[in-house]
Amino acid sequence: MIGAGQAGLSASYFLQRRGVGHVVLDANDAPGGAWLHRWPSLRMRTVHGIHELPGMPFEQPSPDEAANEAIPSYFARYEQLFDLPVVRPVNVTQVVNDGSLLKVETTDGVWTTRGLINATGTWRRPFWPYYPGQETFQGRQVHTADYQGPADFAGKRVVVVGGGASATQLLMELAPFAAETRWVTRHEPVWREGPFTEDYGRWVVGMVEERVRAGLIPRSVVSVTGLALTDQTRAAIASGVLARKPMFERVTPTGVEWASGERFDADIILWATGFRHDLEHLAPLHLRASGGGIQVDGTRVVSDPRIHLVGYGHSASTIGANRAGRSAVRELMGYLDSLKVAN
Repeated sequence: MIGAGQAGLSASYFLQRRGVGHVVLDANDAPGGAWLHRWPSLRMRTVHGIHELPGMPFEQPSPDEAANEAIPSYFARYEQLFDLPVVRPVNVTQVVNDGSLLKVETTDGVWTTRGLINATGTWRRPFWPYYPGQETFQGRQVHTADYQGPADFAGKRVVVVGGGASATQLLMELAPFAAETRWVTRHEPVWREGPFTEDYGRWVVGMVEERVRAGLIPRSVVSVTGLALTDQTRAAIASGVLARKPMFERVTPTGVEWASGERFDADIILWATGFRHDLEHLAPLHLRASGGGIQVDGTRVVSDPRIHLVGYGHSASTIGANRAGRSAVRELMGYLDSLKVAN
């Protein structure tokens, strides 16, 4: 297995329960998955829900505790409680066919396996879109992955690019420190009121799952759910902080410019433009379909049933990751058992 975030730990737990020998290769120096890399100012009060890992309750920490400390601490206790076989830090460079086996090549040696559960997530692949003139900008360009807190934006004119929850969270956090801000998105934001019910969650998962079944590049879950309309976002909308502008046409040396000729001089452009799935190590297996994504049925890669993707597409959420871990183990073990019978 590759990756020890929520999906990886969930899958390892179910493998352990079945008595299946396995190893979890994790690139991080410590437990925590992507949560280790969240910006330091992200507090538990603003985290959009954490679903506990199977078999161990998540005791809600103080609302003021840093998310990049509270959740990694929970993951560390989980690994220790169930004695999960996590090996770190290990960077997987590529996975190749080796007859009926898969050969996993890493910075710390080579493993061979009959089956592979991939849980590498997205954090190591921040997405930077390109707009004309971007290379001429004389200010700073920062991605969400590099965000350290609002103090870096004090007294600056800031453009925040992106229509997801991270864009709105960071904009609301830095706006009181900045001299002036602009929020730009490709599409008009869709604000959603009301709780995220189980029925609504199933509908969201179904919408995202349709794409991965067809081998298309997955849409993010937030692109289907919309943005949560909370007391905080309502206040930010009323104050003008979350007054969205359409995407600019070009970047200039001193800021951004729209097709209308309107300009905004900026010191910093913050690209809250998301991430792509970290799957380059699987490239030698040629899993991608003509639609640009990997065709997945549940968690199983259609073109190679030895491989399961968890935390991919519809399972790229904390609750989805748990379910995916259980499903991947059940289906992969069934497939491997069928091979024994056939032989």
